[in-house]
Amino acid sequence: MATAIYLEHYLDSIENLPCELQRNFTLMRDLDNRTEEKKGEIDQLAQEYIAKVKNLASEQRVEHLQKIQHAYSKCKEFSDDKVQLAMQTYEMVDKHIRRLDADLARFENELKEKLEVSGYESTEGRAVKKGESRGLKEKRASRGRAKKCSDEDSPKKKKIKNSPELSDTFLPMQPSDVLDMPVDPNEPTYCLCHQVSYGEMIGCDNPDCPIEWFHFACVDLASKPKGKWFCPRCTQDKKKK
Repeated sequence: MATAIYLEHYLDSIENLPCELQRNFTLMRDLDNRTEEKKGEIDQLAQEYIAKVKNLASEQRVEHLQKIQHAYSKCKEFSDDKVQLAMQTYEMVDKHIRRLDADLARFENELKEKLEVSGYESTEGRAVKKGESRGLKEKRASRGRAKKCSDEDSPKKKKIKNSPELSDTFLPMQPSDVLDMPVDPNEPTYCLCHQVSYGEMIGCDNPDCPIEWFHFACVDLASKPKGKWFCPRCTQDKKKK
């Protein structure tokens, strides 16, 4: 595959990347603004509660505290959504970086193969020309002497047969499948599948969950559920208790 084709395919793949990144950044900025508004609302509710707590009945106090708790829950929900967007954005960019690395590795491998083939052809051409010039000199010197020489014993054939360049050229090439390149061993793994983070993920609301983050597909989710969500393992542990 030519360089231009590699470049064209890669540019096509990242054509929509700027728009997708802009969309995610806009959503994250919007979540930040909504979180700041909720924090202002929490401060106002807290000040009102402190100012009126002595004159409030027990039911009114509970109601006021529930409003503050609800506002805090909204802030946490906005923060979780922002974390999800940040992880999606990272995975989106990382996917294109991995594809670029794969294309570069393929292109480099093709260049090596072409250089080895062209090097073999030039070496063989030089050997043939040298043999022809030597044959002309022998004909001029012998002037009629007949000389029989088998192809196996000719210096030209021996040189080509024993050439280290040719033996290296005909060694079987085993290009690695760069699409299956191993991930960074230092990158943390998540989910029930013990894989790195990719695509949409959801966090378990159990603070003691040993896994914490899960891929949507691994826990049969198509979108983020409303309210708190617990992973299958934590759900089973709760039922046992």
